[in-house]
Amino acid sequence: MAGPGDDDEQHDPILDGKREAEARSQACVSGGGSGERDMAPSAPGPSIHRSGSRPQLDLSKAEIQGNFEERDPTILLPNQSDDISHLALDIGGSLIKLLYFSRRHEEDYSNDDDKRKRTIKERLGIITSGNLRSYPVLGGRLHFVKFETHKINECLDFIHSKQLHRRDPYPWSSKTLPLGTGVIKVTGGGAYKFADLFKERLGVSIEKEDEMHCLVSGANFLLKAIRHEAFTHMEAEKEFVQIDPNDLYPYLLVNVGSGVSIIKVDGEGKFERVSGTNVGGGTYWGLGKLLTKCKSFDELLELSQKGDNSTIDMLVGDIYGGMDYSKIGLSASTIASSFGKAISENKELEDYRPEDISLSLLRMISYNIGQISYLNALRFGLKRIFFGGFFIRGHAYTMDTISFAVHFWSKGEMQAMFLRHEGFLGAMGAFMSYEKHGLDDLMSHQLVERFPMGAPYTGGNIHGPPLGDLNEKISWMEKFVRRGTEITAPVPMTPSKTTGLGGFDVPSSRGSPLRSDASALNVGVLHLVPTLEVFPLLADPKTYEPNTIDLSDQGEREYWLKVLSEHLPDLVDTAVASEGGTEDAKRRGDAFSRAFSAHLARLMEEPAAYGKLGLANLLELREECLREFQFVDAYSSIKQRENEASLAVLPDLLEELDSMNEEARLLTLIEGVLAANIFDWGSRACVDLYRKGTIIEIYRMSRNKMQRPWRVDDFDAFKERMLGSGGGKQPHRHKRALLFVDNSGADVILGMLPLAREFLRRGTEVVLVANSLPALNDVTAMELPDIVAGAAKHCDILRRAAEMGGLLVDAMVNPGDGSKKDSTSAPLMVVENGCGSPCIDLRQVSSELAAAAKDADLVILEGMGRALHTNFNAQFKCESLKLAMVKNQRLADKLIKGNIYDCVCRYEPPSLSQM
Repeated sequence: MAGPGDDDEQHDPILDGKREAEARSQACVSGGGSGERDMAPSAPGPSIHRSGSRPQLDLSKAEIQGNFEERDPTILLPNQSDDISHLALDIGGSLIKLLYFSRRHEEDYSNDDDKRKRTIKERLGIITSGNLRSYPVLGGRLHFVKFETHKINECLDFIHSKQLHRRDPYPWSSKTLPLGTGVIKVTGGGAYKFADLFKERLGVSIEKEDEMHCLVSGANFLLKAIRHEAFTHMEAEKEFVQIDPNDLYPYLLVNVGSGVSIIKVDGEGKFERVSGTNVGGGTYWGLGKLLTKCKSFDELLELSQKGDNSTIDMLVGDIYGGMDYSKIGLSASTIASSFGKAISENKELEDYRPEDISLSLLRMISYNIGQISYLNALRFGLKRIFFGGFFIRGHAYTMDTISFAVHFWSKGEMQAMFLRHEGFLGAMGAFMSYEKHGLDDLMSHQLVERFPMGAPYTGGNIHGPPLGDLNEKISWMEKFVRRGTEITAPVPMTPSKTTGLGGFDVPSSRGSPLRSDASALNVGVLHLVPTLEVFPLLADPKTYEPNTIDLSDQGEREYWLKVLSEHLPDLVDTAVASEGGTEDAKRRGDAFSRAFSAHLARLMEEPAAYGKLGLANLLELREECLREFQFVDAYSSIKQRENEASLAVLPDLLEELDSMNEEARLLTLIEGVLAANIFDWGSRACVDLYRKGTIIEIYRMSRNKMQRPWRVDDFDAFKERMLGSGGGKQPHRHKRALLFVDNSGADVILGMLPLAREFLRRGTEVVLVANSLPALNDVTAMELPDIVAGAAKHCDILRRAAEMGGLLVDAMVNPGDGSKKDSTSAPLMVVENGCGSPCIDLRQVSSELAAAAKDADLVILEGMGRALHTNFNAQFKCESLKLAMVKNQRLADKLIKGNIYDCVCRYEPPSLSQM
């Protein structure tokens, strides 16, 4: 899964409930398969309607459609407010792979918001005018769709219903072309076979692109742009590989289709077909069809899941009396001769099980592909081999066998690697063959993959045309995800007698049987976000890992999936209540519950289904799923209530703080941040507390329990840095502090704002960093200005700082005007972080945050999500302070070897590598 981040409209404010309801009522439903058979140019397609409301970062307006090839599901309709601009296809003998781009409309912000952002951008030195490129870097979404080639009419229906063929050939343009003038880039054999059909049905011409060039071009882009595109697969264990874009070449690309092409890739546009073999996927399918009577490739693969190749293959143990041939490194279960037992046994074809024949064939062909690939890599001195093509299909046994062969013959010096988007390499390359495709300058931190639920897929079969709208999606969830009273993932399980996990060996009993689709990788919607950047204060972005908890550990994974599952009913109740408990809200709430439960069940069985999995990815997946079913801000009313209650007691707190000396005040401020961090609706323990007392009662109880030393207690080191010491250390005034805030209510108002105020009174610029989108009860950057304005009514320090920082629109101070400043005046600013999750991946932050960070010399991360679940081990080029109350016993055990409600105050100087 991709880390947190937002798409090209990441700075749009969130709609309130009324506007959201209006948006839903105005949304246009565009079906994925109209059933319309007459699509001649004289019959123009339906126009794309848009809500008058501002488009959202999330998928709440998405009428996601999908179409899945068995074992490799893709997710797939665009957001209704998107402008679809561009498409390319790869039409093979069995599958059509379609890739299309949809762009967002830039809309004006409200006047107040526009003024605030302009003021902050001026102060941060962000240049917003002047584009040196002759065409823009793409901002929008790439969608990946599959159709079976024999159902090409469904593909044409889909293109027509979305009017994909009527768009300008440049993805950054929204111009609609006259009928009959469109050109579509297509690669694969179908570019020739179906050219007349496209002209007849859609009125467009096909521009044929070289298949091998597209394949290499697509692979190059994906390997450089997607952080965890490549993975290894050995003995059913999948491990994602981080590829350095600067160290990608040379590599070997093995495309396994009907035959096999082996391509040496030396750079952009530099490649050569160096070898190949006629024994490939077509061989497996052809021989399998003759020997087993299977009607399809996937049926043949399905048979192999139940097979036992030892009944037909001659194994080393058959030759050596059940013993290994350890002298040359061969185990007894290694295949000595494929189909070798058929020589000596007095049996006819019908005496052998089709399942055993299928598995023996699969292993024989996969083994030889792996060996030939190794020999070519050896020939050119290459260590990396990437495999793709329709024969792979994310199939576990196929990948295991190829991997075993490469590992065995290279004695572990080479690795077979596979690609998550392997089925779309050609389509991706065809897309990039447009003269100005706009993808050139995109980097991995500007790409965010989302995994919306919604395609008529279950049990390995496609059920009808793509989904047309949210109602169809909800109906599908009701029909296919609920089985009796249980919520289950819409994927099949393999029968219990599965064999052959590791290479050519019969599997050990080290775990449960491998699922038939255990290695199938969902391919999501790829959001292209040019405004995302790497946080410039990370000490080493290449080694930075946001997730603290490793969910590849089965125990950790099961625990956190269970926590999210148990929290789900409360979340659904809150979401439905946030929209007045209407029948529409209840139906969407039920569909969200089923969809997210299906995600959890899928990840329980196959943790790498959506890419590399961390706790941050799980929490973001939950928020995206809420937005997918149009719950924009489930905790809005709760946040508003807690903000009002906290603002009411803020004046008394500030008066108390001002009566203290500097040292006592600093300690009280840190205690206040830790105590206020108890207010977290994402924590089961805290939700239980809310039911027993008011917000102020809970805050006071938490403050009274603040006893040092805390479990992680670096306060003295932080105090010495801030205030100096009796040993001659002088007080230090920071130039700019970035305060990453967490929850609404007491957390931000009684905790972080008073701490920000202390920095301001010392002359330090303060930037409050908050979410771009709602997540649980986390405060957002759009909500903070109103909160600051409310607090500024009771405090001159906050008022002056907010005016200088552009937060008080009606009383803004010109940054160059010193008339209202004293010697210690400093601005208070707000920037959004670029994500909509309780956690944060600092490899993908907003451009405003990146700009604010360039002059910062202190980073304060507050809350479990940003300081513990993620970034607990993060190292920075500047000083950092991590503050959080631990509200989960498992996390306390794992991270700090403590107890629930223990506190963390972790101060760290700049990373040694930066000093």
